[in-house]
Amino acid sequence: MSKKSFTRELILYETAGFGIVILFLWADEIFDLPHYLLGAEPTPVNWVESCLESGFTFVLCIFTITFTSKLLKHIKYLEGFLPVCSFCKRIRVNHDWIPIEDYISNRSEAVFSHGLCPRCAKEHYPEIFAEDEEKPDGHKEKEAR
Repeated sequence: MSKKSFTRELILYETAGFGIVILFLWADEIFDLPHYLLGAEPTPVNWVESCLESGFTFVLCIFTITFTSKLLKHIKYLEGFLPVCSFCKRIRVNHDWIPIEDYISNRSEAVFSHGLCPRCAKEHYPEIFAEDEEKPDGHKEKEAR
């Protein structure tokens, strides 16, 4: 799903939700739902109150949709196929091959920090990260450095 269609769909759902709230407000006022559903005292229709409640709900709807639209503009998506070199892990962008860190940093707010996984540490620095030795009782013990 593209960012544009996702935004459009989300705003449609928000609008529908606020529309249902406004319909419920008017149904409550016109049909006096508390009287029929809960046995409350009947109340006359108050058109001014209904219009005021609908107006506040509409303003809240506009505020929510505007805020959602602005937030979604700041979200960056990584979509589609990414051709990645199986050896150096660079990504092809048009005709250039760039490091994966650069690609993701340029298209998102992600910040990279490099580390060393245990397997690579043992492979590339065997003198520092020696193999674990098994103790007779089944527990592993680090070799003295």
